[in-house]
Amino acid sequence: MTVAEPQALTFECETGNYHTFCPISCVAWLYQKIEDSFFLVIGTKTCGYFLQNAMGVMIFAEPRYAMAELEEGDISAKLSDYEELKRLCSQIKRDRNPSVIVWIGTCTTEIIKMDLEGLAPKLESELGIPIVVARANGLDYAFTQGEDTVLAAMAARCPSKPAVTETDKDERNAIKKLLNFGKKKEDVAQEESEYVEHTPLVLFGSLPDPVVTQLTLELKKHGVKVSGWLPAKRFTELPTLEEGYYVCGVNPFLSRTATTLMRRRKCKLIGAPFPIGPDGTRAWIEKICSVLGVTPKGLDEREAQIWAGIEDYVKLIRGKSVFFMGDNLLEISLARFLVRCGMSVPEIGIPYMDKRYQAAELEMLANTCRDMGVPMPRIVEKPDNYNQIQRINELKPDLVITGMAHANPLEARGINTKWSVEFTFAQIHGFSNARDVLELVTRPLRRNNSLKDLGWDKLVRDDVAKV
Repeated sequence: MTVAEPQALTFECETGNYHTFCPISCVAWLYQKIEDSFFLVIGTKTCGYFLQNAMGVMIFAEPRYAMAELEEGDISAKLSDYEELKRLCSQIKRDRNPSVIVWIGTCTTEIIKMDLEGLAPKLESELGIPIVVARANGLDYAFTQGEDTVLAAMAARCPSKPAVTETDKDERNAIKKLLNFGKKKEDVAQEESEYVEHTPLVLFGSLPDPVVTQLTLELKKHGVKVSGWLPAKRFTELPTLEEGYYVCGVNPFLSRTATTLMRRRKCKLIGAPFPIGPDGTRAWIEKICSVLGVTPKGLDEREAQIWAGIEDYVKLIRGKSVFFMGDNLLEISLARFLVRCGMSVPEIGIPYMDKRYQAAELEMLANTCRDMGVPMPRIVEKPDNYNQIQRINELKPDLVITGMAHANPLEARGINTKWSVEFTFAQIHGFSNARDVLELVTRPLRRNNSLKDLGWDKLVRDDVAKV
């Protein structure tokens, strides 16, 4: 008897628990991105040990984050939270003088009900430095959602456009002249004429500076001007947000930030697939252009050029299968790209699924599966890892993208694995970085093929099994 394959995506929810990397790790990339910030993580020694191990040892520069360690006196409410936080923040201001201090609340602050949102405004007015409160506890948030809570809090701090006075106009003209100093008038005029007149667009999501530049230039080719990024390189340069401005995300885990921008700042969200892989980047640009009333130019050629450049990687995975255990909320976007590369995806585990924010991505995934003639994946929210291992044993996928906890045990059972956390820290967005995504995906396959050729694969797996 032949079982009919599903014609639509199926969604399930298993344990209700998050089996992911801790969300306070967002400090690792955010403190580097926001150069004038300081992150104060309020938690126990366990949180401190985790951050030390997750971020490594800083040799050449002191990192701009610290731990406010909670002791027994804090937990039993015998000590004054306000006085201790005031002491720490005063020291941070004196020693580092940041433009903003970000308090990161951990699981312990949730359990003992620390009123961080109540303490921050009073301390902010007393010290004269902005204090942003973000919850990044593992009870409520999965791995990358730590960034989501920080950006949602910062969205409320983005300036609104003030009334422009004659003095402001004079200052802006002076700055403009300074920026254009040494340029020919023709070059300045040509640079301005490259943009189509449209409603201001702000992009949100923390990306490395080279990727920000790449995506900004990709949109510029089609006449779209990016008015700002959230977060900016400096807290003092947060983008202006006004009612009616368009906003668009670059990562699938920023649903709370999107909601904050729409509800509190009255911005209009552009619901697009995310710019991961040539197909996703093209769809992202097309959707932005269509909403802004701009006609894209040469996207077909640009995408074809990228596909041609990554064919040597694509042929290594074409016809193979990949199973996502779920960790960083990038799973849907990565699965869609890998299906377009010729892989099949029997299951996509994901810690948290916001179907509204990822609607365009889910639709593109389904359409890609139909175009490529592969079965629709099963999407499992908050998967039970024990059940997943049983399904992996039955399905025998060629590759499993998993959290670090399960990689070695699966490798010992002869299953190729890749750490999902590596996709979080790698540059994977935009046309130019599609090759880097496939470099990560194919590395375990290439490594194990090389070991087989040398006859070392069984020896390596025996050693892993002993560990």
